[in-house]
Amino acid sequence: MNKHATYQQLRSHLAYLKLTAAAEQLPAALEQAEKTKPGYTQFLHALLDVEVTATRERRLASRLRLAGFPSTKPLEEFDFTAQPSIDRRLVEELATLRFIEEKANLLAIGPPGVGKTMLAIALGLKAVHAGYRVYYTTAADLVARTSRAALEGRWQTTMRFWNGPQLLVIDELGYLPMPGEAAAHLFQVISRRYEHGSIILTTNRGIASWGEIFDDSTVAAAILDRLLHHATVLQIDGDSYRMRGHRARLATLRAGLDHPAEGGEFSRSHLGNSHDR
Repeated sequence: MNKHATYQQLRSHLAYLKLTAAAEQLPAALEQAEKTKPGYTQFLHALLDVEVTATRERRLASRLRLAGFPSTKPLEEFDFTAQPSIDRRLVEELATLRFIEEKANLLAIGPPGVGKTMLAIALGLKAVHAGYRVYYTTAADLVARTSRAALEGRWQTTMRFWNGPQLLVIDELGYLPMPGEAAAHLFQVISRRYEHGSIILTTNRGIASWGEIFDDSTVAAAILDRLLHHATVLQIDGDSYRMRGHRARLATLRAGLDHPAEGGEFSRSHLGNSHDR
């Protein structure tokens, strides 16, 4: 078999084995090998390394797409100084992802805007990059999907779906009430994942007031019982990031009005006249 035929068969083998990146890299790799004369092992290692890297990138992109995060801000960009109530050492321990291996949960509690969702997503991103299957949902979307599945006769299928990810992020529990059937559906998801997969759940309601979310203290207690067993509770207090930004902009505006630049008196007068109209 001549050199050209061997090359074509090699490309065909790589394509058959679905080693697409290696097949694409083969011409350049052979050209480089003509110059550097590497050993067979070194040449094969370099060629397969291209394929492994491409496969990892494809799988990461797929996991990120399936996770459905509303943002992709990593934990390294989280401003701990702006929220001093957060136990940074605890977050760093959570970032090791041992809690996922232990099938444990994280319950992040705090008022709106203090960074619960940012932290939940950042930890979820770490898990995705580490190779875990992760899925993000709001509590409202979760019960809407389970309710629709129950009506359409797809209950077991949807339960398998919610039980699939190694980490399920349930965001914004407590912003909307969950009476009756909705509470029962959330309980079913949490119950089926109990000691089978991890949950990160964020809520603006303290544990003592969960009976108000579900309108049923028995369901609330059952959900908490399964969530809190093997769980870390992260309490976040402090000002909302959005309110802090709003106050900063307001302070800047006031400072500009108190110390107008050239033409500022006209601007303040103009603002006043506009308000009078």
